[in-house]
Amino acid sequence: MGFLGKLFGKKEEEKAKATPRINVKQAATTAKIDAAKVGIDGQFDESGLAKRVALALDQANISDSVGLWVAQTGSTVVLKYNPDAESVLEQAKKVAMGVDGATNVTTQPNS
Repeated sequence: MGFLGKLFGKKEEEKAKATPRINVKQAATTAKIDAAKVGIDGQFDESGLAKRVALALDQANISDSVGLWVAQTGSTVVLKYNPDAESVLEQAKKVAMGVDGATNVTTQPNS
């Protein structure tokens, strides 16, 4: 199980496996929604960007055994982390910024 399944559940992981890669900009335009709200399947999803970032972290082979969580505030990706995740934080930020719909990435130590 990767970040996607760990953070959002097995159902989202299965949805990602069953859905071909989507064009986020096209899906957003077609559905008349913000790109940050496009889910893994191209449909409206309040946490769509965070889920697509979690999937991208899995695809980048970033270990999900560290304390790293993904959330979103609008089009800003929020990476919350424990000290054990500091070694992957820079790579995770780069991956997150590369996901369609992300305009900014912030990091927050988990308190």
